[in-house]
Amino acid sequence: MASDVNAVYRRLPSVAEVLELDEVDGLRGLGSRELIAESARSVLALLRDRVRVGELDAEALDECLAGIAELVRQQLAERTRPQLRRVVNATGVILQTNLGRAPLSEAAIARIAEVARGYCNLEFDVEAGARSRRDVLVEDLILRVLGVTEEGGRYAAAVVNNCAAATFLALNTMAEGGEVIVSRGELVEIGGGFRIPEILSKSGAVLREVGTTNKTRVSDYAAAIGPATRLILRVHRSNFEIRGFTEQPSMEELISLGREAGVPVFDDQGTGCLVDLAEVGLPGEASWSRSVRSGAALVACSGDKLLGGPQCGILLGSAAAVQRTRANPLFRALRVDKLTYAALEATLQAYLVGREGDLPVVAMLRMPAEAVRVRCRRWVEALQSERLQAEVVETRSVVGGGTTPGASLPSFAVALRCAGLSDDALARRLRGSRPAVVGRASEGRVLLDLRTVAEADDEELIGVVRGALDAS
Repeated sequence: MASDVNAVYRRLPSVAEVLELDEVDGLRGLGSRELIAESARSVLALLRDRVRVGELDAEALDECLAGIAELVRQQLAERTRPQLRRVVNATGVILQTNLGRAPLSEAAIARIAEVARGYCNLEFDVEAGARSRRDVLVEDLILRVLGVTEEGGRYAAAVVNNCAAATFLALNTMAEGGEVIVSRGELVEIGGGFRIPEILSKSGAVLREVGTTNKTRVSDYAAAIGPATRLILRVHRSNFEIRGFTEQPSMEELISLGREAGVPVFDDQGTGCLVDLAEVGLPGEASWSRSVRSGAALVACSGDKLLGGPQCGILLGSAAAVQRTRANPLFRALRVDKLTYAALEATLQAYLVGREGDLPVVAMLRMPAEAVRVRCRRWVEALQSERLQAEVVETRSVVGGGTTPGASLPSFAVALRCAGLSDDALARRLRGSRPAVVGRASEGRVLLDLRTVAEADDEELIGVVRGALDAS
């Protein structure tokens, strides 16, 4: 038996022999010689394994070798396929962190393409013909959107690569070597295991906890202020809520205390929310504008949460405090590139001219549940077949992305059952399509919540779902 296997092994060509084949040499336009050799080596290793387990005899191996150029091409395609790929978010989670959070507006995409295609004035003053600074590119626009340009130079803004970076930079700048007072109820852990106490420690600041998990009073903050106090920190409870027997001082109370004690207040507002979520049935979300106007020395928020723009962190506050952060050597390490500025600028301009409804996140939040149901009905009519059972079901969408914890929006979904496939197997089949379609497996069905699916993509995606189910 071993001799038979060895005889089959000897029929396998070497990598060099595979590379000499005309059909393989013709793959040069798809990759370098080294990459083609790597692909050939991988194909031969796979064939060798199949021979070893008795899956291929001499005749079957010869058939494989007759088409080895195609096998090498397939391996080459796998090695050169982009890892970052398009995904259809049918989960109903608007700001799905794992799927890239906020999708950008068409205007933002156009600005990115325009700026990426050539050179731009990233650090150049076109009028003066001299070097400039990138950190002031969107500052005036941010201030205008928030309506604080008439404050006589009181406010300033800066942009870094995400909100965690903005928080870290502010803490390191304002409180290194000193104490930062934080409520125990705000010592949160954000995505990826990053915890506020650890960020504080790395920033060089010393954590001073006050109050309890459910109750912290302004008197607790006042009692903790001492010679080493550098900052009072308010943290947005981004992914959980505390109900029942609770108490928390208002920002106005903290600002008043800070002024009396000569201690600045830093508000990690988080979401960058500029729309009234109460209008869509989601009350209670902190407003970026109100936070800025509260009198806090610094306010930090994300660009890719409820603001609806690119991933970045925005620090806004007193001109003196922002200037201190810009002077910190870490600011250069945390700065953003031209593409982020382009997308952020287009996003902010939408708010400035009253077209925030063009931003996908805002449009999804404002979409009436009935509009989602109408689209679901069209999907059901197009997908229903003997093998596939499709129906419209009520569901709830959530904002996600560390915002509005516990709140949800009424919505509808297309519920799919496929003969011969479990809900998990059906979900895997949909994720394996191009583009990948990500829904929710629930009670033997896969739910596709169309609130988070662009209506313009409906026809294409119905075809993608059909194709995924037809695949063997």
